[in-house]
Amino acid sequence: MTRIRITNCHVHTFTARHVPAFFPHPALWLFRQIPGLVRGLAFLARLIGQYPAAETLDRLYQFTAESGLRRQSEVLRRLTFQYPGDTRFVVLPMELRPAGAGRVEADLRAQHDELAELAASGDYAGRVLPFATIFPDHEGAAEEVRRCVEDLGFHGLKLYPPLGFAPDHPVLMNEVYPMLAERGLPVMSHCSRGGVTGRGVVRARVERWTEPAAFKPVLRAFPDLKVCLAHFGGIDDWRAYVQDGLDPDDEAARARNWQVAIRDMITSGEFPNLWTDISYTLFHFDDYLPFLRIFLQDDRIADRVLFGSDYYMTRREALSERAVCFRLRDALGEELFARIAEKNPEIWLGERKG
Repeated sequence: MTRIRITNCHVHTFTARHVPAFFPHPALWLFRQIPGLVRGLAFLARLIGQYPAAETLDRLYQFTAESGLRRQSEVLRRLTFQYPGDTRFVVLPMELRPAGAGRVEADLRAQHDELAELAASGDYAGRVLPFATIFPDHEGAAEEVRRCVEDLGFHGLKLYPPLGFAPDHPVLMNEVYPMLAERGLPVMSHCSRGGVTGRGVVRARVERWTEPAAFKPVLRAFPDLKVCLAHFGGIDDWRAYVQDGLDPDDEAARARNWQVAIRDMITSGEFPNLWTDISYTLFHFDDYLPFLRIFLQDDRIADRVLFGSDYYMTRREALSERAVCFRLRDALGEELFARIAEKNPEIWLGERKG
């Protein structure tokens, strides 16, 4: 097997200390307080023959066990068991206070500081590549990103527009993107339907802020800024593409499907620094891998796809990180897997020329 230094470009290590007390549902708070409750429910489900429900509860237990950890190092430790010892991880924090589901024990600055400490530790130095995150309406938001970049040595910025902001927010356009572009640092932005939304934010507006087209003003204003639209459009749009297809008589159909829209934007030539990753989406492996393999036959697509998993969100799924990684490597072959898991991440992170 060829030696490949994998870079997983999309993982999370935030813990219960960084999440509102009752997020995403009060029931999950109860499960975190009494972990054995979920296992007990799974046992009862098996006892009465409800095996699918039991498997779902088992995965919920895995997820709550992960999210209930107190230190980011504990989360990362579990993830590293799934990968070779030299694997690197782009760690993406989350600012979840706008979700409005209760008090957050450790604020964003504390989350950033803990992540910086983790990246500098002997165990993970050079393997943890931390990104900052931002909610641009918060006071001092741009200054916190600058602190992360200039003082803590962070490697890029994570955006989560569904919390309540557009990617061309004035704070981002006037203060943050110019700083990142000047330093050659990339942006990772959530780009799939669903997920966490800000309290009181209308769903239709969330989709306008999250869709691929919302980033066109950013990409035009900052053509050298490397932007990754995460999840390759998301599971819902992959499913729609696979099951429903596209109406050939509807000119707008391609733009409405976010997976197709991302491919069209990449291959158009207008946005040379647009990227995407396969995080979470490829955990529905059997359904979508054949399509990805065909898409990657186009060099323009293959040059702009990053390997990522979305750990620990993926703990809700049946396949493990290791299983997906091995299956993907086997299905794509060594050369193509190395392209999306080693070469492309190094280019996106500004470590080699592309």
